[in-house]
Amino acid sequence: MSADRDGPYERAHRPARPQGALTADRRSAIRQAALRLFAAQGYQSTTMTDIGAAVGIRGPSLYKHVASKHELLAEIMIGTMEQLIVDNVAAVAGTDDVREQLRRAVEAHIRYHARHRLEAFVGNREIGSLEEADQGRVLSRRSDYERRFRELIERGADEGAFQVQSARIASYSILDMGIGVASWFHEGGEFSVDQLAYQYGDIALRTVGARPLGG
Repeated sequence: MSADRDGPYERAHRPARPQGALTADRRSAIRQAALRLFAAQGYQSTTMTDIGAAVGIRGPSLYKHVASKHELLAEIMIGTMEQLIVDNVAAVAGTDDVREQLRRAVEAHIRYHARHRLEAFVGNREIGSLEEADQGRVLSRRSDYERRFRELIERGADEGAFQVQSARIASYSILDMGIGVASWFHEGGEFSVDQLAYQYGDIALRTVGARPLGG
């Protein structure tokens, strides 16, 4: 027996989701599937068929959402660098103390790499797989990101807060910390993300010979 439309068993009306939202969700799922596959088996060994199978899309239907696997790789790698820069800008905005700014920048760097290990791994390994134009975009953003750390270190040295022979080498050393974290960190281990970020902040300050905060 069917229920009366106006009776107690009527299902609540659920508005249809806008087509744009559905498309964005599907593209996000495709991107995440590609990311996992690129990390697990490498970009060159991953096919569009593999990506489609991972999200349950067959053949030509996949191309309604994405033009190529290269487009996905470029989107992942450029997006990673752009998010790192956004996080860096936000991290240093709340203080003028160069030591605290460096600590916060390092903490943001570590948090990103701990929480986005696949993006960090693919970004580090697959730079050579990008076509020249997109490779240039990624490298430009990497240079910008490194410069932000280097300029903090140079300013700290000018102010007498840091003691370094080479700000560039110090900045490279600090950035390498993130790659290391992405290679070994996992949730539920000995340290939380916040504990890890704080300890790496201490290590970074020692790396640049910083005077203690508040000193």
